[in-house]
Amino acid sequence: MNTEVAKYRNYILRNYNNLPQLNALSDDEREAIGVVGQVLPFKTNNYVVEQLIDWNNVPNDPIYTLTFPRREMLSEENYKAVKELMDRNDEAGLKKKVFDIRMQLNPNPAGQESNVPSLEDIKLHGMQHKYRETVLFFPSQGQTCHAYCTFCFRWPQFSGMNELKFAMKEANLLHEYLLQHPNVTDVLFTGGDPLTAKTNIMAAYIEPMLTKEFSHIRNIRIGTKTLAYWPYRFLTDKDADDILRLFEKVRKAGKHLAFQAHFNHPVELSTDAVKNAIQRIKNTGTQIRTQSPLLRHINDRPQIWADMWEEQVSQGLIPYYMFVARDTGSKAFFEVPLERAWNVFREAYRSVSGICRTVRGPSMSANPGKVHILGISEVRGEKVFVLSFIQCRNPDLVGIPFYAKYDPHASWFDELEPAFGDKEFFFQRNNLLMTNGEEANYSWE
Repeated sequence: MNTEVAKYRNYILRNYNNLPQLNALSDDEREAIGVVGQVLPFKTNNYVVEQLIDWNNVPNDPIYTLTFPRREMLSEENYKAVKELMDRNDEAGLKKKVFDIRMQLNPNPAGQESNVPSLEDIKLHGMQHKYRETVLFFPSQGQTCHAYCTFCFRWPQFSGMNELKFAMKEANLLHEYLLQHPNVTDVLFTGGDPLTAKTNIMAAYIEPMLTKEFSHIRNIRIGTKTLAYWPYRFLTDKDADDILRLFEKVRKAGKHLAFQAHFNHPVELSTDAVKNAIQRIKNTGTQIRTQSPLLRHINDRPQIWADMWEEQVSQGLIPYYMFVARDTGSKAFFEVPLERAWNVFREAYRSVSGICRTVRGPSMSANPGKVHILGISEVRGEKVFVLSFIQCRNPDLVGIPFYAKYDPHASWFDELEPAFGDKEFFFQRNNLLMTNGEEANYSWE
């Protein structure tokens, strides 16, 4: 292991001008890091800088773009306004302007606030319960990452926007809620990155769920970017062996541990460190599934996805999701029209063998549910998007095809209109997203 990587594992590159690799950048590119970084969170570490970024290809290197702010990630108007306030050293004005810009960037997309459940009269702001079987939990100790992705739809978690942050320390409230909801089979630990927390903290949340009392909890999921950004978490960190032993406990208790790994580009799978970490995790009986949004400037070519899926399968991983980048933050920089997203997926999917075709997509995690783009077709003489729900607030609606008017420019579900002159999509009629008069986000029983 690189000793410098070990020494600076939590090193936040705030003083980026002293980073030797940035000597390859122009003054304008260096300026952009400081200006955009006022609005969107910026953090990286030496593993990313030294082993993943090709500094001969910056600023266009995909991992550089994935982790370092670029000017185009803000509108020209907002960029100039922030820079002017910085140049004037107007701290109060800058703070207000940054807040105003952030609120314009749709900080909590897809109606996440409506997914927050209650336990008696307590609002559980560290949990979401949108789909019947699955509860999301945001451990407060894991609401950071080893490095921040510039596209991240949960950027408010890291931006000091506490009024919009999902986080909770109270393990007892999580466990009590699960006991009161026997239809829940899956608990997903998410963030931020829950694996930035120490093993003893994660164990306090997970181990009680391994008892007979929680027999209805069958699957424990961990959504994490740690394999891509800090594989030493499973190799040489002080509690690396402890986290693997916790994974083994889950399996020995008869639960399924699903490790939801975020890989956005094949280079993240290329180092010896990540390959060794993958094998150590797999040796615990844990199953690793992979997912990523489709991102312009990063992975918007079919061959990149085909290469990534094939490499994942060769290392024993299961390709799981291709997402459409959510309508938040720097989406304008990363967005891909839905038609192109479907074509990229289709071309990549048909170029790999069946063993790679466990992947689903393109999928949009929109307010009503995970909307799957099945294709583009002509129905009743009209060109349409063919869609269905992979998941939905109302589970009865999963898998039913429905149609949206073809729009070559649309890049998100809310930009689509119903086909055939209809005023509403089928699920919007007769309150089909409602159950027993309440939103079907956590009220099925």
